Amino acid sequence: MSLLRNVEYDLRRFRARVVVASLAVLCAFGLLFLRLAYLQLWRYQEFSAQAESNRTAIVPIVPNRGVIMDRNGVVLATNYSAYTLEITPSKVTAPLDEVIEKLGELIDIQGRDKRRFRKLREESKSFESVPIRTRLTDEEVARFAAQRYRFPGVEIRARLFRNYPYNELASHVIGYIGRINQSEKEKLEESDNVGNYRGTDYIGKLGVEQSFERQLHGQTGVHQMETSAGGRAVRRLRSSPATPGNTVVLSIDIKLQKLVEDLYGNRRGALVAIDPKNGEVLAFVSKPTFDPNLFVEGIDADNWKKLNESPDKPLLNRALRGTYPPGSTYKPFMAMAALATGKRSASQIIYDPGYFMFGNHRFRDDKEGGHGSVDMYKSIVQSCDTYYYTLASTMGVDLIHDQMKPLGFGQITGIDIQGESRGILPSTDWKQSSYKRPEQQRWYSGETISLGIGQGYNSFTMLQLANATATLANNGVRNRPHLVREVVDVETKDKQANSLAAAEMLGLKLEDLDVVKKAMVGVNLEGTSAASFINAPYTSAGKTGTAQVYTVKQNEKYSASKIDERLRDHALFIAFAPAEDPKVALAMVVENAGFGAQSAAPIARRVFDFVLMGLYPSQEDLEAVQKGQATRPLGKPRPVASMPWPPKATTVPDEPVLDESLER
Repeated sequence: MSLLRNVEYDLRRFRARVVVASLAVLCAFGLLFLRLAYLQLWRYQEFSAQAESNRTAIVPIVPNRGVIMDRNGVVLATNYSAYTLEITPSKVTAPLDEVIEKLGELIDIQGRDKRRFRKLREESKSFESVPIRTRLTDEEVARFAAQRYRFPGVEIRARLFRNYPYNELASHVIGYIGRINQSEKEKLEESDNVGNYRGTDYIGKLGVEQSFERQLHGQTGVHQMETSAGGRAVRRLRSSPATPGNTVVLSIDIKLQKLVEDLYGNRRGALVAIDPKNGEVLAFVSKPTFDPNLFVEGIDADNWKKLNESPDKPLLNRALRGTYPPGSTYKPFMAMAALATGKRSASQIIYDPGYFMFGNHRFRDDKEGGHGSVDMYKSIVQSCDTYYYTLASTMGVDLIHDQMKPLGFGQITGIDIQGESRGILPSTDWKQSSYKRPEQQRWYSGETISLGIGQGYNSFTMLQLANATATLANNGVRNRPHLVREVVDVETKDKQANSLAAAEMLGLKLEDLDVVKKAMVGVNLEGTSAASFINAPYTSAGKTGTAQVYTVKQNEKYSASKIDERLRDHALFIAFAPAEDPKVALAMVVENAGFGAQSAAPIARRVFDFVLMGLYPSQEDLEAVQKGQATRPLGKPRPVASMPWPPKATTVPDEPVLDESLER
């Protein structure tokens, strides 16, 4: 017997299923609609930009780096364009070493090129192109272009190269550029200027190139290109041109700089010459120097080892970072401190028997038998050590510190390049903070004595010593030293002077300054450096110094011939001229050269002759000074116009015009 179907029940079930299915379909369409609305309304801008980026590509236009000039318009750093062969590792289809070997059959790729490539590849991302050879010849470009189809991921580009036409000349001032490393990338990403470095591989690493990076770099431009599905450029949609970097004009006179570097020859040392009236640095010499062109494309291992391991330390900027005991060049400043504090008057006389006894220790004078009766004038002119031993003992370390600090000793001068050393101006507080053990932290009275003659813990840069000399020459008005005179806008030609702090009045008494200046004039007329300034047509003021490197035993006599050359005394000299209206002040050191009167003062004389008289030394004179054998002009000085200039400059190839087909 069959059951009768409940049609009404089945119909309700069917209707319920239809409703549920309809609701499910409706919900599904609702979700699709909401998703559509979300994508089309809320995320329209994002996807529109993505679609546009799929259709277009932004190609950065790297700006020309700004030029660096000296005060007279001589170009010291510039740019030129040349071909480079570059590999993008992520696009290479064959083993990289195999590709490089095959490239070597077409283009000369040497071992140093491969080593540099490996180093740069480690610092780069896989999708970034890395140069394997730079500065290709036209013939090499043509050979590669004919075989390019064999090398996916390898291309030729025209790149700008930095060029330093005078090689080693003034390299510590100018600095150099190099490829941006990882730490520099991270700093750029954290800055507000990261967008301006798209497409840029290089950045200033040292000197003016580093400190004035923003002014020299320029503003990056862009090409917006329409691309095919395969990524090939179809046409240019719009362009925003790059703005070249500005021109940085230095205060140094590059001819004076070359003269001083030539006068030093193969000797080590530093010289800083300053205009006392405004703080402009006229010469900033550190010897030995280095060729900044070696660093532009990444220095090879052999040259790096040669520079880095050289005992002469050519990479050390001795003028900025080298610290030295000032020796007897400290005495004029000690005399100023004595007058300012009332610890000595100019006429007060002390007797010098040739030594100063402190407890059981004998501090010897440089003159055996002593100088006899000595006043302040004689103490500076004849460089009497005993006078300043007694003065230092009377003043004490903290009073000396307080008097020397305003002159800039042991302080950052604020010069406009990075890396300046502070040096050491000792005090009881300094010693407590510098040493760990209690017995080391204690200041002993005997340690004060040698401070008076610029020895002991005293350690200053030539920049600090030159700035203090310029302040004294400028009647106690202290200007901040600077290497950059102005920045010239490359488009508008507007000149913006280097913004500096206002001059600082130290409050020194003119009568005290006159006493010290008169004695320093006496040094060059009748004192320790008189031989170097015979027949000078101007009046100059100076002070010689000899800084101890190797400490002899108490009863042992110093003999340069018996010790290693690098342990011999440093020769120092400070000076300014004309004495009545100074236009140049300088401080200098010739390392391990002995007496300042013999090795340093002759260089200062030639600097003054150049700046004040427009004279350049004869070849005979130049060679004698280089050997430390000249204390007066030899031969007839020549006008500066006859100076051998320009020196041998780096050859720069003609700028190539790159075939656009090579870029695609």
